[in-house]
Amino acid sequence: MPRNSINAVTQTTPRFPLRVALWLLDSPRFGHKVSTKQFAGRLLKQPARQGVVVAQTRLGELLCRDCGNTRDRRIGFELLRQAGRSHDRRAQLELGRLYSQPRHYDLAEAKHWLEQAAAQGCDEARRRLQALPASL
Repeated sequence: MPRNSINAVTQTTPRFPLRVALWLLDSPRFGHKVSTKQFAGRLLKQPARQGVVVAQTRLGELLCRDCGNTRDRRIGFELLRQAGRSHDRRAQLELGRLYSQPRHYDLAEAKHWLEQAAAQGCDEARRRLQALPASL
């Protein structure tokens, strides 16, 4: 086997679990099932630790939306913040959504993250910004 093909295999192999996890979560047939979300979460954990922004965003969303435990939600918020600081529009929008909900209500944080997402051209973030109360 030529040396170049070995390098190609080792460079693409770490991304394979990420691609499988994203496919599972985006699949209309599998994406809503709890077991699929748990499996995808396990697949996303290592890439998220390695700093892959997409993995941080998707794992953060999973932990914040689908976990009832406070520790997991806290980890999810931190993953979303890391991805948001890396200019990931999806993470910024999700943080804006979460901070505008009664459970985590923080108007200043919601406005900050929605402004970041809107600056990147996110229409939903613009709509949510307009809907926020002006009591800052």
